[in-house]
Amino acid sequence: MSLWDSIEFGRTHDLGSYEFTSEAIIAFAEKYDPQRFHLDPEAAKKTLLGGHCASGWHTAAVYMKLNVAWRKRILKDWLAAGHSMPKFGPSPGIKNIRWTHPVFAGDRIAYSHRVSEKRVSRSRPGWGIIGFAVEAVNQDGVSVMTFDGAAFLGTD
Repeated sequence: MSLWDSIEFGRTHDLGSYEFTSEAIIAFAEKYDPQRFHLDPEAAKKTLLGGHCASGWHTAAVYMKLNVAWRKRILKDWLAAGHSMPKFGPSPGIKNIRWTHPVFAGDRIAYSHRVSEKRVSRSRPGWGIIGFAVEAVNQDGVSVMTFDGAAFLGTD
């Protein structure tokens, strides 16, 4: 059996969670998104967002970190079970990214993805595309980010 064969359409995978501290929000913003509602907790209170919040790109970057860690765990278990090394390819991109609610300092965000697509590539023999519907949810159950992602995976 290949890793491709083991992928179940519709299955949801919990990737873990992350607490967004004020310090981490500021550090990310200083490097990548220097807007006042990310950099200055006091100034952030006077903005449309109403408080010190993380960049949407920070929220997405944490997803990627947790996703890669999850893939490493899956690969370790796969190889420990005696299976051969699968072929991993790049992502052809994401679409429909939405930041649906601010992520405030102190929020703990849980990330998951659901297998939303599984198809053999017509243009690349030996490869398939796995699609994921990604969601990030805060500690109150409020969705804060969604997007559709995809990745190439060897089919043999």
